[in-house]
Parts: sequence; structure tokens; C-alpha cells
Amino acid sequence: MATIYDLKPAFQNLLRPLVASLAKAGISPNQITIAALVMSLGMGLALTLTQGAKWLLVLLPLVLLIRMALNALDGLLAKEHQMQTPLGAMLNELGDVISDAALYLPFALLPNISPTLVVLFVITALLTEMAGLLGKTRRYDGPMGKSDRAFLMGTLGLLLGLNILPSTWVNSILIVALILSILTIINRCHKGLSQ
Repeated sequence: MATIYDLKPAFQNLLRPLVASLAKAGISPNQITIAALVMSLGMGLALTLTQGAKWLLVLLPLVLLIRMALNALDGLLAKEHQMQTPLGAMLNELGDVISDAALYLPFALLPNISPTLVVLFVITALLTEMAGLLGKTRRYDGPMGKSDRAFLMGTLGLLLGLNILPSTWVNSILIVALILSILTIINRCHKGLSQ
């Protein structure tokens, strides 16, 4: 199934000149992975402490875009500049699920949004990434992969922050996202088994 992840090659091509500069500067992929994680934890903490301040929700899409850029940069740097390490692979996978939890769980504190649905969305995000690791090669099948989740939650944050979307609609959107997440888990397991 189609997923925003399909745009990754074009996104990587935009970042390639920066990758060469980072390699020359001696920046390691692990440093970039940790920077993305620290940024996500910081934003998640800020959203939690302010119980989803509108201005922070408006900034969420930018934070998620920077996080995606950092995730692409660490991968390019590791693969194209021979900096891959077992620790880096672990940090990359753990960083993704911890960042997702940090950035999405604060939605449970917003008025009229079901904390149960938010927690279930985060759990299915974790299971989706786990399912992607179970095959012989890493699976990125959709329809609700990491990039799709980031797009969805960034859009929700922006619309809620600008008072364009009634918060009562978010629960219905989360139910659809949960169904798509379950389909993604099934897709990844099915494709992983057929490899």
C-alpha cells in the first residue's frame, strides 16, 4: 500500500549535500540520532507541562519535519560514509519509538480527546515498527508507517493549535488511524513472512 515513506528517496536527495558536509565535520550518525531523540523528548515534555499549549501544537509539524530530516541524515551518513554500527542500528530503532511516544502521548492531555485512543495509537505505532523488524529485511509497508504517523499528528497539532479542527473530531480520526495501523502491522508481517 502507498505510504508517505515512498517520498523518502526524493527527500534524501535534497539532504545529500548536507550529509557530505556533516561527514567532513566529523559528525557521527549516532550524534544525529541522539539529537533527534533529545529534540523529541524536549518537545514532548513541553507539550506535557503546558497540557498542549496552542503555540506548541502549531510548532509540532516543524519539529516532526526536522525529526524526519535528522532520521534521513543519520541513515545516509551511516550508509554512504561507512559509519554503520550495531549500536547505531539499535539507537535508530529505539529512538524512533521513544520519539513517537514522547510526541504523541501528550495528545491524551488535550480536552475532549480520548486518552485511551491516544495510548492505543502509540502502542500500535510501537507494534508497527516491531513488525517491520521481524522479516529478513526491514519492512516499511504502509498505510500507517512512521512518516504517515508524523504527517497525521503534525497536521492534527497544527489544526488544533490554530483552532481550525474541533478537538471532538480527533477521536474519530484516531479510530481510523488505529485501523490503518493494524492494517500496517498485518501488511508488514505478511510481507516479512513471504520474503
